[in-house]
Amino acid sequence: MSAPLTTPTPLDWSLVLALGMVWGASFMGVALALEGFGPLTVAAGRIALGALALYAVARATGHGLPPLRGAGSGRVWAFVCAMALFSNALPFFLLAWGQQHVTSGFAGITMAAVPLFVIGLAHVFVPGEQLTPARVAGFVLGLIGVGLLIGGEVFATTGAALEDIARIACVGAAACYAIGSIFTRRAPPIPLVSFSAGALLAASVMIVPLALAIEGIPSLPVDEPIALVGLLYLGLGPTALATLILVRVIRSAGPGFLSQVNYHVPVWSVILGVTLLGETLPPQFLIALAVILAGLALSRASAWRRRP
Repeated sequence: MSAPLTTPTPLDWSLVLALGMVWGASFMGVALALEGFGPLTVAAGRIALGALALYAVARATGHGLPPLRGAGSGRVWAFVCAMALFSNALPFFLLAWGQQHVTSGFAGITMAAVPLFVIGLAHVFVPGEQLTPARVAGFVLGLIGVGLLIGGEVFATTGAALEDIARIACVGAAACYAIGSIFTRRAPPIPLVSFSAGALLAASVMIVPLALAIEGIPSLPVDEPIALVGLLYLGLGPTALATLILVRVIRSAGPGFLSQVNYHVPVWSVILGVTLLGETLPPQFLIALAVILAGLALSRASAWRRRP
């Protein structure tokens, strides 16, 4: 049984905001990386780069990987592999395939639905994450806010022959992220960097062979060197650094609190697009932001009332 959750601290809030910004910028990284690599290669490359980075950090800090032998090692690695499968390899594959056949708006709204999967699972499997009407209402309000931000593209269709299956794949990816967060919360207490590095290494073993089998050995994008920049950012930022942050927050404040980052991501994506790429600010942005913030406040209201 996991230890009871604590009320999110200012550090937890800061980390969730930082994670939203890092993941919000990942859309630019993906767009750059796809200039020179296939979607599965991008997914496998970012995981492999993230795994190497965190393994180096784990070795440098004296933690290393979780032990392969000894009492409890099998249970530890079972949780490590569960996180690798559900938080990295499987959803990355489902999204990489699914987003070829659905609109970006539909993919975005399914990722914003992750908290709805989380609150149901956490109610059963995570102490201190009981389902309450206020929490459900807050998460639904946040989902509505994201829908307003994305706009009519949520309901748009591509007309692709495999669109219906691809939509199921995107929803499946959202469910995978929720399941992965539960496994992360229930994992045995091992050093943060060890758990994170082990999970990304295990995910690499799962997805790299698949990418090589389907898309082959990638060639160096000489004509599009910016693709390498995008892939490096994805590996070091939204994968390596983000994995450390999400494991830390899930252990401290729980998967329900962490899942709210899915509402921050599209907001940061719009803000970064406007400030860095000169994109036009959507006219509904402020309204959508207000709805999202209201949802976050409602979902956390009971926790704030409990604070001494």
